[in-house]
This record gives sequence, structure tokens and C-alpha cells, in this order.
Amino acid sequence: MLPSKVVRHKAGRLVPVLLAGLILAACSGQGPQQTSNVNIQGPATGRSDYYLQQVQQSSDDSKTDWQLLAIRALLKEGKYPQAANQLNQLPQQLSDVQQQELLLLRAQMQVGQQNYSGAQQQLAQVKTGDLSQDQQVRYYALQIAAAQNRPSLPLLRAYIAQEPLLKGADHQSNIDATWQALTQMTQDQINSLVINADENTLQGWLDLLNTWRANSQDPQMLKAAIQDWQTRYPQNPGAKTLPTQLSQVQNFTKASTNTIALLLPLNGQAQVFANAIQKGFNDARNGVLNAPAPQAAPAPAAVDASAQPPADANSVVSPAVAGNTPPQTEQPQPAAQPAAAQGNSNAQVKVYDTSSQPIAQVMQQAQQDGATLVVGPLLKNDVETVANSNTPLNVLALNEPEQIQNHPNICYFALSPEDEARDAAHHIYEQGKRQPLLLVPRSSYGDRISKAFAQEWQTLGGSTVLQQRFGGVGELKQGINSGAGIALSGTPLNVEPAQSQSVAIAGLTIPAPQTSTPAPAADASSASVDAVYIVASQDELQLIKPMIAMRTSSRNNTALYASSRSAQAGAGPDFRLEMDGLQFSDIPLLSGSNPGLMQQAAKSFNNDYSLVRLYAMGIDAWTLANHFNQMRQVPGFAIDGNTGKLNADTDCVINRKLAWNQYRQGQIVPVQ
Repeated sequence: MLPSKVVRHKAGRLVPVLLAGLILAACSGQGPQQTSNVNIQGPATGRSDYYLQQVQQSSDDSKTDWQLLAIRALLKEGKYPQAANQLNQLPQQLSDVQQQELLLLRAQMQVGQQNYSGAQQQLAQVKTGDLSQDQQVRYYALQIAAAQNRPSLPLLRAYIAQEPLLKGADHQSNIDATWQALTQMTQDQINSLVINADENTLQGWLDLLNTWRANSQDPQMLKAAIQDWQTRYPQNPGAKTLPTQLSQVQNFTKASTNTIALLLPLNGQAQVFANAIQKGFNDARNGVLNAPAPQAAPAPAAVDASAQPPADANSVVSPAVAGNTPPQTEQPQPAAQPAAAQGNSNAQVKVYDTSSQPIAQVMQQAQQDGATLVVGPLLKNDVETVANSNTPLNVLALNEPEQIQNHPNICYFALSPEDEARDAAHHIYEQGKRQPLLLVPRSSYGDRISKAFAQEWQTLGGSTVLQQRFGGVGELKQGINSGAGIALSGTPLNVEPAQSQSVAIAGLTIPAPQTSTPAPAADASSASVDAVYIVASQDELQLIKPMIAMRTSSRNNTALYASSRSAQAGAGPDFRLEMDGLQFSDIPLLSGSNPGLMQQAAKSFNNDYSLVRLYAMGIDAWTLANHFNQMRQVPGFAIDGNTGKLNADTDCVINRKLAWNQYRQGQIVPVQ
């Protein structure tokens, strides 16, 4: 986050953005208007070539001041080698004022080179009482950048100290950044904070966080609670200027669900998927989910484990291959049950067939029929058409376009392998792993998984991801018969960020610095790999795990993770023992969150769990439709759904946090 006005197209690695935030004045091709006095404590309004020219023309004591201004301008322009050269040419003897400026410049250089500990060492030597207001703004911005935007007490204190120094858009950006840092902190982090008795501003912010967390699921209660907080903390900067996310809550209105248009392909190859979604949607609407049901889990049926996911971009893709079924297990119930699918049961729902006419005509017809909310379409190309249509209707799309477009009336809800890969990246990163290896199929499906995982890993701040491909059961059997095994090594996976970043300050847009892409090199050794994410069928996984054991020491503690693609029917106690220690993900409905509903769904779809996943998607689509504006407008609003814990990002893409389980001594237990 920036202490100045920031436009960020997509959440990504934030340090380049923070670094750009140090630029607090617009660029100018000309020098400062006043050149008689060299003021190194004020804004640097000139370009580096101007200051360098002044260095050449000066022979008195002002030469060093011009050098310091030139270094500052070079850093602002991203010319780090030239800035380093000028730093090396500075004289040894500096005045106290020059010494403080030099410390700031060295810290900025270290941040630009991603040497954050070095930057903090420079900043620790700064005497803040000797800095001008302009320098103080830069000092706290560098403190924030050196913290790498990781929520912590020092980061919060830096934002709070910087706030009174800012005005206008920069001040609002500081308020928003403070709030984001707070909301990113876990409850354990909050509980462990030890603050001073005189830190009234920080105490007020923490109270606002508690207020938000206690009321975020009810917009009306949240609105009243925020107003009460403003009354109790009238001098808090956040009370005078609410964070942008919370100010949106003040204008919250519930979306109308009186007439819902459900857009699905009722003919063709996608019909079977549409039928499953429609059944889930209707069952949720009609209250079937709340009916009592026996608690016994269904007996798994035999399925075709060789089924492959569709390659067509318009295909409906569940997180796992068709027919996947979780193994039979005595799994304990999670502490939290998925929320009941509540909503306007009196809503009129009209289903439109998107396979019979162009989607534009379907949308027009739905609008003419008085629809207030559209759920669908399902196919990717139809979603892209709707996103480009500027429709006035609220739309809960059941897929995502290739390029997400932020519209105030559109949310995107999809089940996809990419979605599961991103969740896996979060889960593995949160477990403290930093050197992951991907084992994925040698196919376009594997390409999609690898790209999504690596991009999300990069967003989280992780280093380069390694990948290794395999060709299927036949190839794996040849490998195990020859004693080849699978080494924990791979080729570096270099991906571009999901979207470029840019920063706008005082109307000037500055591109984010380009990060260097490491060249593909020889496979990294197994010594550096601490996690393996395996995307494989059950048959493939039964070969892959022992092949890994063939090439690794028994003392190797590398953690193994698998996608839901490996959770298929017929996994008996022998399989569970073979997989001991391995963690795998799946939707909550197939992880024991509601055994009664799971039994009903399994019976309805003949134990085809690819369709059960889409059935769960239909249930959650109904719930999301009835909380459409909450998802769009209320920060932190979340639903414990049947496909995962659901929340929306700033583009209203619905993210799903999946359930993670682990094979342990022949049983399956939730990962704590």
C-alpha cells in the first residue's frame, strides 16, 4: 500500500508499488523554480539530468547538495546503477543535514534492490527529530516498504505516524493502507500485540477492527456499529475519514431478488452439468437442504479413474476429474457447519436456455421479462460477452472470462482447476513452505495448473516455483519397474504476473519496476524442495508416492500435497495407509461437512462426484445471489458454502477456500 494516491490494477507483489510511493512530486523536465538555495530537505522537483548538470557547474559546498538531489532523482527514475555511482562519489565529510539525507537515500537504494534488512539498518540510524516534514513522509514510506507490507506492529505505527503529515488523496491512501494492514492480521496476531498506554490512535483502530469482525456478516448492524465507533473515537483519523471500504457500507442497499433469471445451456454437451447446477439451485431455493436426513455416509461406487478433464476453454470444469469420490472414512465433523442456504424463497426464477440463441438475446429477453438478478451464464465465451455488454442487470456469472473486468454489477463464481491451484498455493504458503515443486500432467491441463499456482505463489511473495511433468500411468509404471523413481527436482517455472501494476501520484502514472526473470537453468536439487504439490488421478498417485520414496531419504521431511483429482471412489484402507502423511483438498460437502446432504446428492447423481460438485455449486449460487450486494460492497463478508469458504476480491471474483484433509494411520482427518 502507498501513503500516496495509488491506482493498483491487481493485488500482487506490493513492494514495487510502495517504493514508487516515495515519489511525492510530479516529474518535470525543467529544474526547480528557485535555484539560489539548494534545499535537500524539501521536494525534489527536477529531473536527474538537471541536477547532474548543476553538480558539474558547482564547485562550492552546494555541490554535495546537488549530488544528493541527483541521487534522489535517479532513484525516482529507476536508474539504480547511476545512483550507486553517484553515491560512491560523495565526499566523506558531510554535514548533519546531509548525513540524514544520505541515510534516507541508502535505505531507498536497499529497498529498490530488495535488501529489506539493509534498508531497516539504515533507517535505524535516522534521527527523525532532525528531519523536515517532507523527509519524515519519505522516512515512514521507507519503513512501510522495508516491512514488505507484512502486517505487524511496526508497520501499523509507521502508517499512524505518517498520517498527520499527509493531505488530500495521499491522506485517504494512508487511511486505506492502515485499514488493509489491520484486516490482513490474524486474530492471533492481534491478540499478541502489546501497545503502549498512550497509543490512543492505534487502540481506536484495533477497536474498529473488532467492530468490523463482529458485525461484517450483517450490513445493517455493521453500519450502526461503525457510527457508534465514530462517536466513541471522534479524534481518530479513521473516524474523520473512513477507510474507503467501510464508507461503502454506509451506502449499502440489498439487491433485489424478486425475479431471478437462471441462464444455463439446457442442450448439448454441457447439459448434464447445467442440470446438476439447476438442481442444486432449486433445492436450495425450495428448502430441501434443511430437511432431516440420515447421517450415514454413502457407499462409494466404482468409477472410471482414467477420465480426463475437458480441454475446451468453454467446458465446465470441476476442481477434480469426473467421477472423483472421497474415500470412505470415519471423519470427525468440522467445528463450523456450512451456512444454510437462506434467501428469498418467494422469488420468481425463470430458466433461460443459452444453447438455443445468442447470449445477447437471452440477456435482452431476461431484462424485458423484469429480471432483477441474473445467475449465469455458464460457458466462458458467454460470460465474456456479458462482461462486455454493459448490461444494467446484476449478474452472478458462473464462470470467469480470460481477462477479469471490474463492473459494479457483476460477480464471477467458478469451479476450476486454476481456482484449486490458487487455494493450494495459499495453503502450502501458510504452512511455512517456501520451495515448492509441482508434479503435474504433461498436458494443457497441467499447464493451466502450473501457471495459476506459480502466479498466486508470486503474489504471496514466494520465490520461483519448480515443476516436473509426467505422462500418465503407463509411463509411471515403466519408471517404477526400472527403479528410476522421482527425484525432488524440477525446472524453474517462470510466469508473468497475473496483471501489471501501476501507480498514479498527483495525476502522473508510473509503471511498476520490471522484475528480472531468472533464466531457466539446470534442475534445482532436492535439498531445496520442502513441499510437493501433486496433481494426479488416484491410480497415478499410487505410483508417484512410492516413486518419490525411492529417490529420497527416509529422513526427508518434504511435505506432500495433492489436489482433489486423486480423491476417487474405492479408496480402501490399503490406499489410505499408503498415502500416510499426504494432505489433499476438496470441497466441504465432500469432506464431511454435511453427511446427510452428501448422501442425498450422491444418490441423486449415482455417486458421480463431478456432478455432486456442480450440485454444490448450484446451492452456493443461490446463496450468493441472495447476498449479491454484500459480496460486492461489504468488506470481509464471507459465506461458509458447500464448495468452500466464499469471499470476494475487489473485482468481485468469488474465491473459495477449500477443506484440507490428511491421511493419518489409515484414517482421514482434517488438517488443523
